[in-house]
Amino acid sequence: MKQGIYRILKNEEAAPGMYRMLLQGDTSAFRRGGQFVDIAVNGFFLRRPIAVREWDSGSFDIFYKVIGKGTAELCRMECGSTLDVLTGLGNGFDPGRCVRSALVVCGGIGSSPAFSLVKELVAEGKKVTVILGFNKAAEVVLFDEYRRLGVDLHLVTLDGSAGLKGLVTDAIRELNPEYDYFYTCGPKVMMKAVCELLDGPGEASLEERMGCGCGICYGCTCHTVSGPKRVCADGPVFKKEEIIW
Repeated sequence: MKQGIYRILKNEEAAPGMYRMLLQGDTSAFRRGGQFVDIAVNGFFLRRPIAVREWDSGSFDIFYKVIGKGTAELCRMECGSTLDVLTGLGNGFDPGRCVRSALVVCGGIGSSPAFSLVKELVAEGKKVTVILGFNKAAEVVLFDEYRRLGVDLHLVTLDGSAGLKGLVTDAIRELNPEYDYFYTCGPKVMMKAVCELLDGPGEASLEERMGCGCGICYGCTCHTVSGPKRVCADGPVFKKEEIIW
């Protein structure tokens, strides 16, 4: 974990109520896709944990939804202003668990933290099938970015306004994709359904309300077969067989 001051290069709406922010600064603490940052917002005691989509040697970007007063304040911040950010938090996805072919299933804003994972899997020469699920066409983000990676890409919307109609689990049943390891990120109810449907091994990125974001307060514990674990420090990514839903 590292703490630093980061300059906002972009802060723009990517879909209704969903924003992309590009921040400039030290990215040396990032190791794997699925890690997150904890952002201090002026006027609020607790930081806001947000997953990282992608990073390079001098910047990283995040996608976040406006769901409360803190993120509402964040979306109003202008380019050129700065933020106090804790970086390199949590344990991300493990691409090494995939041998030849991976299935990546994302729901909504969960498409953001899985992006770097998919990019790494492709770079390693592995076959990757990606299923992105959204409620409707207006909420779709990152579809073009995933397509440019050259993966076997499928879009699903609940109302059928774009791609296949239904749930991501409907798409899995219809496509019957080849995989030896799967990864999933998105709403908890979606990930639970994916883990119950798929017989093979995999990982899921959990989300809980966090206090400290670095494992001190134990405010974000989840239930596992090994007992309570902290989503912020022991996760957010856990193996499928560990999780008690």
